[in-house]
Amino acid sequence: MDFRKMVKEYAEAPISRHLILELLSEYQRPNDKISELLKSKELISIRRGLYITGPKLDLTTPEPFLIANHLRGPSYVSLESALSYWNMIPERAYEISSVTIKTSKLYKTTVGRFSYQQLKTPYYSYGIKNIAYSPKQTMLVASPEKALCDKVVLTSKIYLRSIKQTREFLLEDLRMDSEILKTLDTKVMKSWIKKAPKKSSLKMLIKTLIEL
Repeated sequence: MDFRKMVKEYAEAPISRHLILELLSEYQRPNDKISELLKSKELISIRRGLYITGPKLDLTTPEPFLIANHLRGPSYVSLESALSYWNMIPERAYEISSVTIKTSKLYKTTVGRFSYQQLKTPYYSYGIKNIAYSPKQTMLVASPEKALCDKVVLTSKIYLRSIKQTREFLLEDLRMDSEILKTLDTKVMKSWIKKAPKKSSLKMLIKTLIEL
């Protein structure tokens, strides 16, 4: 039985153990077959019960952002990872940073590091975009506005109290481009304030963005 053919149509997303057991249903000992596939690197485990296909199979694998969405859900990519994705900060983010309604967690996998920080609903659910990377890969990523708000909300010891301090945080600490910041939709950001943590800091952020 050709495992590559069986798994090909599912390879662009993380694959659950349940699905692999279904694909291997004709085997008398499917769990032994999974162990064999892991040993031969045809499958790679990214956490217990979740896999991606290995390089040996030469199939299109899921993008890191989509892996992040699946590793701990519900979640969406945000913070430095989303800010980098939207070209708002110059640095490339090597760790995929996400936000979840579950407890905070860090996964160190063979395909990278994935960190998760907790936010409560309803604020969590604002400003999430569906990004179609390919016909089979749609990733949940914070909008530029939400990624920036999340950065303020989830950075401990950051309490924005003046326009001067906020400008320094944005332009010097984060090294953001003022022209890109001017394009952000402050009206939609204002609509999140009522249900958001760190309300006064977000109000100062919005005030600073308007005055740029």
